[in-house]
Amino acid sequence: MGLLSLLLHNPVAFIILAFPLLYSVIAHELAHGVVAGWFGDTTAKDAGRLSLNPFNHLDPMGTLMLFVAGFGWAKPVPVNYYALKNSRAAFVAVSLAGCLTNILIATVALFLLQFPSILGNQAAVTILSVVARINIILGAFNLIPIPPLDGSKVLMGFLPPDIQRSFAAFEPYGFFVIIILLFTGFLYPIIDFIQNIIYRLIALLFGIF
Repeated sequence: MGLLSLLLHNPVAFIILAFPLLYSVIAHELAHGVVAGWFGDTTAKDAGRLSLNPFNHLDPMGTLMLFVAGFGWAKPVPVNYYALKNSRAAFVAVSLAGCLTNILIATVALFLLQFPSILGNQAAVTILSVVARINIILGAFNLIPIPPLDGSKVLMGFLPPDIQRSFAAFEPYGFFVIIILLFTGFLYPIIDFIQNIIYRLIALLFGIF
């Protein structure tokens, strides 16, 4: 469910949710910069992108897609992958950081929904349910292995250098491919498949603890 749909059906919840959902997108990008910093790359910090100011992060098209389609993106946080220590492991860790952050936010929201005191509050149930769903969609969408999405970078972390370069060369065209695949509906089964995996992993985690 996109935010526009929520606005039509529950305006109060929309007002309450607008900021946490936008910050879910921002948290995704912040995570890339923070983890890159752990591995020695200060590019995001030097560029002033390790900030909670939404105007430093929001991408007009990505924000519009969040409102219309229920998933979107922010301006990518700059990362100098050549500056990362332990480059291959760091490359994968930085690439996964955003998706894992969204999954963590969704997990916390679903965990809170286990408490009877929260289940008795319809507003809280609506907010936490939408936060969990949109963060799982964000995580699933970004795990698709099409450049420039994070899933492509995770895949590249396991590829030989020559194939990495070929894959990276496709990145300038990847955005247009993604838009076409979204509007033709081809990506939705893939997003649903990844979402189901994420839900099962969260359920497994709840079962363990």
